[in-house]
Amino acid sequence: MKTPSDTASSSESTSPKKPGATNPSAVRVLDCTIRDGGLMNGHHFEDSVVAAVYSACTASGIDYMEIGYRASRKGIRAGEHGCWKYCLEEDIRRIVGEREPGPKLSIMADAGKCDYHEDIPPRAESLIDLVRVACYAHQLPLALEMVRDAKDKGYETTLNLMSVSVLQEEDLDRAFPQLVVSGAEAVYVVDSFGALYTVETRRLVEQYLAAVSGAGIHVGIHAHNNLQLAFANTIEAFAAGATWLDATMAGLGRGAGNCPMELLLGFLGRSKYRLEPVLQCVDEVIEPLRAELHWGFDLPYMINGFCNLHPRSAIAYNSASEKSSICDFYENAVRESTSPAPSSHPTAVALN
Repeated sequence: MKTPSDTASSSESTSPKKPGATNPSAVRVLDCTIRDGGLMNGHHFEDSVVAAVYSACTASGIDYMEIGYRASRKGIRAGEHGCWKYCLEEDIRRIVGEREPGPKLSIMADAGKCDYHEDIPPRAESLIDLVRVACYAHQLPLALEMVRDAKDKGYETTLNLMSVSVLQEEDLDRAFPQLVVSGAEAVYVVDSFGALYTVETRRLVEQYLAAVSGAGIHVGIHAHNNLQLAFANTIEAFAAGATWLDATMAGLGRGAGNCPMELLLGFLGRSKYRLEPVLQCVDEVIEPLRAELHWGFDLPYMINGFCNLHPRSAIAYNSASEKSSICDFYENAVRESTSPAPSSHPTAVALN
């Protein structure tokens, strides 16, 4: 069986070596099962599910657990979302108590959806360790303000630039200087639409690393599984030098889901992480949710991945009581897409 070093060494034969690219001890694994999975059930997880994930993260040695979002509660309808949409301190404490040894806790704050000045208290008053700010490219100025506010309050931070697969080179050129001055612990390549191929993932990670070189900022990867490549893209990112790696148990996440935690820990090996607690949690707690939540690879999510589209249309198609044919869905997606048709994807052209 290949080790991470073997895999990274193989990749290094065709790509320049990046600092830390083959050093598993530099890795930070972040579990976002409850946060990303909450997008499939309106964040209505029972406490027992959240507690089981927390216990598995603790026993496995996972570095961070993202327990949900921190979002504004202004104007919400009662019962519209479960408590993990807001992650109030009393709800978190109900799960983790007084924070015995375990993973650091993370929340995600979306730019424009969190009243961060009042929704995020000083670190000394919170059970949270890490605030992850997510934004689209046009929201970067606001995201930078949110990162600075969280850092000033004492938190670790990351900046997650979403939907990177739709950005052009000029968009990235404008974004990179802003990432450099963010002061975040890590900046993330986020494949929101599950549209990236491994060669594209490597190129982006290397671009991010070059951009933040010397700034003391790490690079992370958050992958979705529309093309069955979330795990492949995650380990390709690792081989290219990314050290913050997102995953979820059984891949539970929005739409096609994410890189499965059990695959990632199996790849990283026993030197730092234990696989068995995750296996037990997946088998006993997460997989029984699949029949209700319906996450994971399927044809509509695959089509949206090929066409580089948000998963909302596939989610709507899957939940409709009366469906058009999958071929009609495909033709509509191709018309909506600004990306090349699958048969002419640049990666395929380059390999032929």
